[in-house]
Amino acid sequence: MRKHRKKEDIVSWEENVRKVVPYVAGEQPNKPGMIKLNTNECPYPPAPGVERLAAKMDCGAFRLYPDPDAAVLVDALAKYYHVKPEQVFVGVGSDDVLSMAFMTFFNGSKPILFPDVTYSFYDVWADLHRIPCRTCPLDEDWHIRPEDYRQPNGGVVFPNPNAPTGLLESLDTVEEILRANRDVVVIVDEAYVDFGGKSALPLVERYDNLLIVQTFSKSRAMAGLRIGFCIGSEKLIGYLNDVKFSFNSYTMNLPSQILGAEAVRDDAYFRAATAKIVATRERVKGELRELGFSFPDSKANFIFASHEVIPARQIFQALREADIYVRYWNKPRISEFLRITIGTDEQMDRLISFLKDYAKRYW
Repeated sequence: MRKHRKKEDIVSWEENVRKVVPYVAGEQPNKPGMIKLNTNECPYPPAPGVERLAAKMDCGAFRLYPDPDAAVLVDALAKYYHVKPEQVFVGVGSDDVLSMAFMTFFNGSKPILFPDVTYSFYDVWADLHRIPCRTCPLDEDWHIRPEDYRQPNGGVVFPNPNAPTGLLESLDTVEEILRANRDVVVIVDEAYVDFGGKSALPLVERYDNLLIVQTFSKSRAMAGLRIGFCIGSEKLIGYLNDVKFSFNSYTMNLPSQILGAEAVRDDAYFRAATAKIVATRERVKGELRELGFSFPDSKANFIFASHEVIPARQIFQALREADIYVRYWNKPRISEFLRITIGTDEQMDRLISFLKDYAKRYW
């Protein structure tokens, strides 16, 4: 006779689920006339050649798997950055590249290190991949303290310029951290480097444990195609590819490979678009100061601003009601700051006009 299991002996399938607290992305509203300044997207279209090539794409090719090596894109990036193709790895946005790097390189028992105020996906990936981690507080001026990264660790990751502060660390600071951590992989996340930063790429030849990560989502105006890449020593990239091909050989779709390569080729458009964003950023800094805002000296495509009188959450909500979207976090140290993406001059003029009218209630 079949025995019936007691209710208390039945184990729920949920006991075997990997539970994590997910990353919370910025809102993606789609309203006529809205101003979207909350996810650091580029306000300008991709290079003209991207649109022309997209219009001519042979959709019949979509029935086949894409090139798992993404050679057309890898070769274009290698040529542009003057490195070997074997030093380039591409993925589905820099988030995919970073997550793959966490999975590949951070497998020790010691905690990985990153700043306490930084890209909020780092601790999510650490949790997801079961990687011990520890945060290192930025100083009172929002800068990294290199001495904090001299403690025993299983790896280091930080953005430069940082997010959400927008502050750029010098290459001397980056190299100081590298010199203190030759026994682990150091990842420099350069998602915003094209807006006035100086890339650590020249250090790759001297440090075989350095991985530079960049994205097409910001300066190359292709967030919707999800293209990210990293550059490092051939050994680092080899290990990344081993993990990728053990995970999913066909991570990047065909349009992203072809159109991404085309975007890299049009350097003149890329430089003109980023210069336009930088010029707008510098103008808006002055206008925000006149309205009572203060902020670190951003070298990214956003400004991390706090008002001297009006609470950040209150401004955030007022802007949202006016269909102007910026980013706000109710987190320690940054709860009085708003991250404002740099849009077109017209969009920023509308933002400033709203803030001027809103601030009149307090002065």
